[in-house]
Amino acid sequence: MENLDIKQVTQNDIDQLQKIGRQTFSETFSSVNTEENMTKYLDEYFSVEKLTAEFNNKSSEFYFATIGKNVIGYLKLNFGQAQTELQDGNALEIERIYVLKEFHGKGVGQLLYDKALQIARQKNVDYVWLGVWEENRRAINFYTKNGFVEFDKHIFKLGNEEQTDKMMKLSLKRYE
Repeated sequence: MENLDIKQVTQNDIDQLQKIGRQTFSETFSSVNTEENMTKYLDEYFSVEKLTAEFNNKSSEFYFATIGKNVIGYLKLNFGQAQTELQDGNALEIERIYVLKEFHGKGVGQLLYDKALQIARQKNVDYVWLGVWEENRRAINFYTKNGFVEFDKHIFKLGNEEQTDKMMKLSLKRYE
């Protein structure tokens, strides 16, 4: 896509991060979850306070995908103790890649993913991992196409509902 940029999120971008986070999460999951569970999750995980705390964690990084001044997607990466589960110093977690629905299928997610891999290689980690809802076939297919394999499962709590995520990883070392 022409004029598409990937830029690191700054402290001044927290409101925009909240907006894109809430919108893309809603677009992705509201049709398959209750309004009550979606509201509870969005209020808890996409509050300005929560996002500011995540942003201020030096072991997490956020990136926007933009066209001109419009944010159309974002990426969240975690290292070390900021990782939601494994907390492996030799790993990078892709916690979130979300793109506005109108830009699905246009390569935006792939560019955000490529940015994550570039950073993983710069940090010389052994592997990249993530959790993806077992019902999110689109995302599972995307990660499988990019070489990820399932290695475990974990519970993801959305509001009052427990859902199962597939944990997937991609080895970056040639001879494992």
